[in-house]
Amino acid sequence: MCIPELPGAEPRLQRRFEKLVVSHLHPRFRVAAGLQAPPDLNTPLAAVQAAWRFYANGRVTLPQLAGPLVECARRGAREACDAYALVVMDWSPLHFGGHESKRDRVKLAHGKDLGYNLLTALLVSDRDGSPIAPLCLEVEAVGGVRSTRSEGPLRRPSRLDALGPVMAHVTGLLTGLPAGTGRDPASPAIPAALAGPAALAGPADREPVREPVFVIDREADSVGHYRRWHRAGRKFLVRADDDRLVLHEGKQTKLPAVVALLKRRGAFIEERRVEFKGRPASQFVAETTVVLHRPARTHRVDKRTGKPKHRNLAGAALPLRLVVTEVRDEHTGRVLARWLLLTNLPASVDAAAVALWYYWRWRIEGYHKLLKGAGQEVECWQQDDADALARRLLIAAMAAVIVWNLARDDRPEAAEMRGVLMRLSGRQVKRRPAPDGSAARGFTEPALLAGLGVLIPMLCLLETHDLDDLRRMARAALPGLFPDATPFRRATG
Repeated sequence: MCIPELPGAEPRLQRRFEKLVVSHLHPRFRVAAGLQAPPDLNTPLAAVQAAWRFYANGRVTLPQLAGPLVECARRGAREACDAYALVVMDWSPLHFGGHESKRDRVKLAHGKDLGYNLLTALLVSDRDGSPIAPLCLEVEAVGGVRSTRSEGPLRRPSRLDALGPVMAHVTGLLTGLPAGTGRDPASPAIPAALAGPAALAGPADREPVREPVFVIDREADSVGHYRRWHRAGRKFLVRADDDRLVLHEGKQTKLPAVVALLKRRGAFIEERRVEFKGRPASQFVAETTVVLHRPARTHRVDKRTGKPKHRNLAGAALPLRLVVTEVRDEHTGRVLARWLLLTNLPASVDAAAVALWYYWRWRIEGYHKLLKGAGQEVECWQQDDADALARRLLIAAMAAVIVWNLARDDRPEAAEMRGVLMRLSGRQVKRRPAPDGSAARGFTEPALLAGLGVLIPMLCLLETHDLDDLRRMARAALPGLFPDATPFRRATG
């Protein structure tokens, strides 16, 4: 089977894990977002009981459930990444306002908006931007953070402070070190048997896979964290805020003024044609070097007073590459979108590649959409706490990885299977060529998931029922609906 084994799991738990992953290879709906009964179980009640036992099993830990995802990620990084492994990091709120049974919800946007905060580190190919697998998942709840880095809850740091330990953990996974590397100092040690495949692998399997580059949106635009990550040896690519003050050519200025100077010098180069909101456009890129010289300013809440407390922290000047990318209308030249990107990547990675890598950050938005609205409907799940919810999130992530593997498989058999799944899904996609002239894919990942939701029960049904019997039952129970003698004949032409 294409599902890797759970590290250290007994055969019964492995079989249950595989069945739960298969049950998530089916799109859900808000009115029916619960468990999809596997075809080999006789009643939905049996499926619910088996899943409840699995999610409530204390012997099934989050690092253990993350093991198959890590194995898929390491394999995918070797096959689909050329120089670096792009790791896109982002937060997504999971809203459970009406779920009173979930006692460990935290406040999200306001006092009545309750739920959990999900942090995901998603591995993406630097070759074509295809998603590969989540490397780390963290769910913030009352009582701590449930993370694939630890068996037990971790303390709840600020959002940006939480990124450093995750970066260290992911770097350990992708460079062949044990998966516990970089864990929170206050958390208990992770036993080797539960720490994932990297900890169980032999010396040959611990060889570095690819060096990660962490791609984050402008919520992570923080001078203090840039310096901290750079000192730790992390490669990062972050979208900067327009108000960022920097030193450019010895003068203190804001980034928009630097962009204006680059335009006057004619530094922008057209790199590629793109599509912006359904219409053709062109992407222009320019690059220069800036220095972050100002003190970092912390934003913390005083535990005694509950009021914000700010401090200025001086630090060494940090030179970074500023890559400016603009999407312009093909006919008028009007700027439709602009990104100001700060990175410590070496000059061997050209500016056009940097701009493209940040464009692929949107893959994580698609993954969160798959979880929340276009596949799994996570905000309708009925698990009672963050522990059980995080376990099921890892099961759903494994189902997404199976679909992504099929999407980027270039074998003829995989292309044929994608065509079958698209027909079974009943969905239509655009087939016109992409703006750069490349052929259209002809499929989407949510549509493949919908097709698998039809194919798997269909194959299980054909194992217990003869095709002629199904035709007979259809003609007898639904007279007139299939008047043809062979109502299920294969379409031709």
